[in-house]
Amino acid sequence: MAVEGDAVGADPRWRIHSTLARSAANGPGLRFVVWSQGCSLRCPGCFNPDTHPPHGAGLRRVSDVVDDVLRTDGVQGVTLTGGEPLEQPDAVGAFCAAIRRRTDLGIIVLTGFSRAEVEGDARRAAAVADADLVVAGRYNARLRLGAGLRGSSNKEYWALTGRYGAADLAGVPEAELVIGADGTITLTGMHGWEGGPR
Repeated sequence: MAVEGDAVGADPRWRIHSTLARSAANGPGLRFVVWSQGCSLRCPGCFNPDTHPPHGAGLRRVSDVVDDVLRTDGVQGVTLTGGEPLEQPDAVGAFCAAIRRRTDLGIIVLTGFSRAEVEGDARRAAAVADADLVVAGRYNARLRLGAGLRGSSNKEYWALTGRYGAADLAGVPEAELVIGADGTITLTGMHGWEGGPR
């Protein structure tokens, strides 16, 4: 089902909550992070409720986000989180395909959908086809973990390539504080903030 703002085409639009050009707490190495806007899963206890409403965020062309990544020096990968990235599968798929085609950056997608739900839906499966790793499953507050890119212990690592192993993920810092040039303070990571800017 197409979602408003997820127009099918060569350069779909993407509802984005925010981006962070350099993060050490959203995957191995320094990473460009994209938080999608909109999540109908709304897991109880989610630390990013501001990303749940489907509106209230800017629509951007995927090509413009790709250009932002290409202009960012020193990153080793990109991480897509949210909100729920796979509720905008055309945008996510176009972004991942462009990153794969034009760079050697690693690609990680964090989703609340289970692996079975992703594999059972052609559009979601296509969206992650170029990813190296998907961290899949609903956040479960009773199983709170907050480490290794997993908010809760039920979340599954689904490696689509051999790029990232358990040691890479275990070494990801649990949290970070980033102060932007404009004075904006961003708290991100899995420990206490569950992956979104605050």
